[in-house]
Amino acid sequence: MLEEDKITEVFMNYEEGLEKALNHLKNEYQSMRAGRANPKVLDKIMVNYYGTPTPLNQIANISVQDARMLVVSLWDLNAMKDAVKAIAASDLGINPNDDGKVIRLVFPPLTEERRVEMVKTAKKLGEEAKVTCRNERRDIMDIIKKFKKDNEITEDEQASFEKDIQKTLDSYIVKIDNEMSLKEKDLMSV
Repeated sequence: MLEEDKITEVFMNYEEGLEKALNHLKNEYQSMRAGRANPKVLDKIMVNYYGTPTPLNQIANISVQDARMLVVSLWDLNAMKDAVKAIAASDLGINPNDDGKVIRLVFPPLTEERRVEMVKTAKKLGEEAKVTCRNERRDIMDIIKKFKKDNEITEDEQASFEKDIQKTLDSYIVKIDNEMSLKEKDLMSV
């Protein structure tokens, strides 16, 4: 028969994969602009810093000045032009204003059309997370079936494991749905 440690490890890897999918979704949602200033929206912006693509948040201090404005204070003012260019080229849709010392990013209120578009994107990201979780389920089910085929577990154990696997997946699908509805509320609130 199968060792207990082997099954425990398989289940831990499964839950770890589900947790990664959920965390990835949360990170994606944090970087989505909802009309309010959030430093996370600048996390993916890469600046050509002395010939090396460098994340903006590693060469600057980013702070929230008020609900609709971020202030980017570069540690090396020689990188100002490259930082402004990187922000302008990003898909944020914000024109950076620099006074030679800091870069100010003013977030305009989102239009209704843009909000609906962003909700669609948020739902798409949520569905992708669900697909990732279902793929994790498929992978662990294949492992369980192999254990059964190799006579390492009984049919009853296989059925029990499959029920546990589905129950775990269902709980993560609920968590993803909750994240999706929270993000939709956030995006649609004016």
